[in-house]
Amino acid sequence: MSDTPYDEHFVSWFRAVTPYINSFRAKTFVIAFGGKAVASEFAKTLAYDVNLLVSLGIRLVLVHGARPQIEEELREKNLESIYHRGYRVTDAAALDCVLDAVGSVYLEIEAMLSQGLPNTPMANSRIRVIGGNFITGQPIGVLDGIDLQYAGKVRKIDAEGINAQLGLGNIVLLNCEGPSPTGEIFNLQMEEAAEAVAVAIKADKLVFLTDSCGVLDQAGELLDAMTADEVEVLLSGGEWLSPDLRRYLPCATRSTRAGVGRVHLISYEQDGALLRELFTHDGVGTVVTRESLENIREAKPDDIAALIALIEPMEQEGILVHRPRELLEREIDHFSIMLHDGIIVGCAALYTHSDEDAELACLAVAHEQREWGYGEQLMKRIERRARKSGIKRLIVLTTRTEHWFVERGFKLGTVDDLPAQKRDMYNYQRRSKVLFKTL
Repeated sequence: MSDTPYDEHFVSWFRAVTPYINSFRAKTFVIAFGGKAVASEFAKTLAYDVNLLVSLGIRLVLVHGARPQIEEELREKNLESIYHRGYRVTDAAALDCVLDAVGSVYLEIEAMLSQGLPNTPMANSRIRVIGGNFITGQPIGVLDGIDLQYAGKVRKIDAEGINAQLGLGNIVLLNCEGPSPTGEIFNLQMEEAAEAVAVAIKADKLVFLTDSCGVLDQAGELLDAMTADEVEVLLSGGEWLSPDLRRYLPCATRSTRAGVGRVHLISYEQDGALLRELFTHDGVGTVVTRESLENIREAKPDDIAALIALIEPMEQEGILVHRPRELLEREIDHFSIMLHDGIIVGCAALYTHSDEDAELACLAVAHEQREWGYGEQLMKRIERRARKSGIKRLIVLTTRTEHWFVERGFKLGTVDDLPAQKRDMYNYQRRSKVLFKTL
C-alpha cells in the first residue's frame, strides 16, 4: 500500500529540484577535498552523490589532497613534519612519503567511484574516471631564507585536455602532485591546485569540502553568503576560523575575482551536504561571490533624485504607478537599489500588508542595463528582506511583466486573494495582474 504522505513529500521535493537540474546540466563544477574528507565516515556516500551529479549531466573535476595520510607516512618513517607559511618543507625523503600517500588516496577514491553493487546508488553506473598530467608544477623556491625544496605551486593547467575529457562525459580526478617540464615532481597545495583548475577551465562552481559547516561569524552563526571583499575583512581577524577555512578562503576570493561563478564551502562531516547545498534554495554552507562594480544596498534619502530619474520614464509609459517626490521621501526605507559603478540602475520596494503578506513593488531597471540580470537580483534581495521579517507570501501587481514573474516562481491569483488592506487600494482602472509567491 502506498505511503501517501511520503509520496506527496517525494513528488514535491522532486519538482522543487527540477529548476536546479535544468540549470546545472552541462555546467562545470570543481569539487575539492582534503585527505580528511576521504577518511571520513561519509566518503562512500560522497561518491554516491558525485555519481548522481554526473548522471544529471554535470561536468565534474575532482581535486583531492592527502595531508593526514602524508603525516601518517612521515610518522611511520620517523620523519619530522615541517611547515613554513603554510607550505610543507618537502625534502627528498618527505617527497617519497607524499608520493606514497597521494597515490594511495587516489586509488581509494578511484575505487569508491567504481562501485556498482546492486541496491546502491552506484548500481548500473558507468562512471569513467580519468587522471593525467593536467597540472604542471614548479618549485616555490626559497622563502624567508628557507628552501622549500620539492614544495611547489601551479605553473600551468592543461585546460584544453581537461575540457576534452569532460566533453566525453568523464570525471577528471586530479591530485596535489605537479610534475615539471624537467621531470621532477612537486608537492602542491590542494586548494591552490583546485583554484588554478577552476579558473583555467572557467568553472561555474568551485566547491570546497571543509572541516566546518561553512564560514561562521564570531558568535558561531553561519554566514550563508559573502562577497570576496567581506571574506578579506573576515580573514584580517577571524581567529575562530577553522584551519581548512583559513586555507581555502583566500583561494575562494581569488577564484571569484578571476571568473569562477560561485565558490561553496560545506562540511565533509555532514551526509548529503553537497546535494543540499546545490539543490536547495537556502543551502547548508557558505557561498562566496566575486566583488564587482554591481552591488545592492538599501536606499537612503540622498538617493531620491536618482530614483526619480530612474522610474519617471516608466511612470510616463504607464508601467509603474506615479510616485511623487513627497511619497518617495516618506517611503525611502522601503526601497533597495542596484548600483553599477556608483550609479543607480535599478530599484525595488517592499511594503508589508499583514503579518504574513508583503508586496514587491516598483521593480525597475534602466532600459540599457536590463541584459545583466539586475531585475532578478533585486527580486531576490526583496525576498530575503521579506523572509527575515517573517513574511510567508510575496505579492506582485503588474500590467506588463506577468510572464517574467511567473518564470520566477510566482503564480497568478485574483484581487480577492489580496489582503484586505491591499484589496481596498486596488486600482480597477489599471487592471493589474495579481501574482503570489510562497517564501
